[in-house]
Amino acid sequence: MGKTGGMKVHRMSEQPCFALYSAVNAITRAYRPLLQPLDLTYTQYVVMMTLWEQDGVDLRTLAERTLLDPPTLTPVVKRLEGKGLLCRRRAEEDERRLVLTVTEAGRRLQREAGEVPDKMLCQVGLSPADERQLRALCGQINDALASSNGPPR
Repeated sequence: MGKTGGMKVHRMSEQPCFALYSAVNAITRAYRPLLQPLDLTYTQYVVMMTLWEQDGVDLRTLAERTLLDPPTLTPVVKRLEGKGLLCRRRAEEDERRLVLTVTEAGRRLQREAGEVPDKMLCQVGLSPADERQLRALCGQINDALASSNGPPR
């Protein structure tokens, strides 16, 4: 690496954080044409996938699983409710908890969205081993940053 006035020059193209940032942007762009027929944004898709895996969770649990903070998550959940894909209700045992449930329309959407993950994998072009390695590396990064920055959200 070059030096300027005795300082080490850090090139943007050599920064792992920029590589991750660029990849995330490319992936989000690639999802758009796959999600457009479903009338979902990528964030809405993440929320619905999480609820398809486990229905009837509260907002806090959904925030933990999606790694979205509640102020970001709340308008997304309201939009999905407005589309008739989920319903929000207060938990009977604790009215402070907001429980989210997938509607029948949300279940139909799940069937329609069934091919999206495979289509994305084909576009990304990673082998199954590369995909596992990428997930493991991203998990290591998340874990390292979560432990160095205090408790996760």
